[in-house]
Amino acid sequence: MATGATHGERQRPSFSLKERLEARSLATPFKAKLAAVYVLITIVLLLLFAYFEFDTAFMAEWLPYIAGGVPLTLIICVGGIILATALAVFGALGRLSKNPLAQGVANFYVSFIRGTPLLVQIFFVYFALPQLAFKEQTPTFLQPFLVYDITFAAILALGVNYGAYMSEIFRAGIQSVGYGQIEAAHALGMSAGQTTRRVVLPQAVRNIIPPTGNEFIAMLKDSSLVGLAGATELFYRAQSTGKAESRAYETLAVAALIYWGLTSIFSFFQKRLENKMGRGYVRELASHGH
Repeated sequence: MATGATHGERQRPSFSLKERLEARSLATPFKAKLAAVYVLITIVLLLLFAYFEFDTAFMAEWLPYIAGGVPLTLIICVGGIILATALAVFGALGRLSKNPLAQGVANFYVSFIRGTPLLVQIFFVYFALPQLAFKEQTPTFLQPFLVYDITFAAILALGVNYGAYMSEIFRAGIQSVGYGQIEAAHALGMSAGQTTRRVVLPQAVRNIIPPTGNEFIAMLKDSSLVGLAGATELFYRAQSTGKAESRAYETLAVAALIYWGLTSIFSFFQKRLENKMGRGYVRELASHGH
């Protein structure tokens, strides 16, 4: 019996290769595994560059010219998001209004803009409106309001388009404010306009800003469409250079990397802004929980 017990004690459980690999994986920190994945992706990309013989010297030569379109891209996006924010406020308030005129106009604006492609809207603003401006039936005083340079046309088209989509974000943010606070403001003698400005909008901003940041990042990428209308922004420079030099894959790769870098930078700051704005809200929830 003693011999059997000793023999049993000496036996070790056998593990399969899969189980041993899983055990090692659990022992490895998650960040180390994530870093290994990033290294592997980098190696694969470098191998693809080498395999397809990307001309890195050519890319480096034209990088300053292509990157020279970044300021115009940012100007268009900043102007577009400012216009979109203003239109989104009016669109959201209009759709929540009890006034049939305000609600009807807001509903038409959101439905029409969301129901037509952004590229069509860009071309309509830049190419179609000037033709309308010089028709005999068009009053002369309206002509300056229908003819725009490409930069302003891009800002107008992007702002109008994103304003329609963002109006839903603003409407949801406004509706997130408790109705009891609105009733309290009315009890204090505030008018509807004062209640909106002093009570509703300041609280709605916390829920509105994070998705608005997402819309700005999306606009940064959609701004490439204005290059098709002739704006010499980032995509236009990459596309025109690649076409002229018959090196589209290199120039477009440069543009893609620049877009990626821009969106990564803005995503980083947006995340920090979200954390900062949510900090007070988290503390408030924690205090109620205790």
